[in-house]
Amino acid sequence: GELVIGLDATFAPMGFKDEAGNIVGVDIELATAVCEKLGVKAVFQPISWDAKEMELETKRIDCIWNGMSITDERKEKMELSNPYLNNKIIVMTNQGVNVASKEDLKNYNVATQAKSSALEVIENDPSYDSFKDKVTLYPTYDEIILDMKTGRIDVMIVDQVLGKYKNSKLGDEALEVAGFDFGDDMYAIGFRKGDVKLVEAVNEALAEVIDSGEGEEISTKWFGENMFIKG
Repeated sequence: GELVIGLDATFAPMGFKDEAGNIVGVDIELATAVCEKLGVKAVFQPISWDAKEMELETKRIDCIWNGMSITDERKEKMELSNPYLNNKIIVMTNQGVNVASKEDLKNYNVATQAKSSALEVIENDPSYDSFKDKVTLYPTYDEIILDMKTGRIDVMIVDQVLGKYKNSKLGDEALEVAGFDFGDDMYAIGFRKGDVKLVEAVNEALAEVIDSGEGEEISTKWFGENMFIKG
């Protein structure tokens, strides 16, 4: 009667604790809607992200649902759902800054978060050498946005889910999104090896929630647009 969902409760806006200590976010609302379709209760269990595979194997949780990227390693260690969101690594600029290609980045002051997935992606991109001298690393994206407001930084490279979420809060000061990106980063739900029937049931309910328009309502609430992939 329950689906115990493991998550890192610090990953806004996918799953995190609000000021009152409640676990909220995109994946929280999506998982709750999917569990309603399945006729089970969604139980959210904060875990150490580094120990997520062990949490699955020891059956402390039934799945991992928290903005988890599909990788070859995870395909080997888990059963994965169908992808439900494409978290591209995007380029966001101050209003009026025209960055048409990766090659243009060498002309601007660029920032991203230290030890982030965005940094890992750009460091592995063939174009990185052309603009790496213009890149400044910050502890948080909030600090980058503050320096963009002062004009110290022109361009931010960021996960789409976080960038769109931050932009939805900026109102008239919203950043612009460049017409190119650094590639796809598909999100999926992770299950124990062998739990194929559970994966199939979740995939079916997930597609139903997204295709019905209920998913679009959730996504628009957090991102200002629909970022879910139709089944």
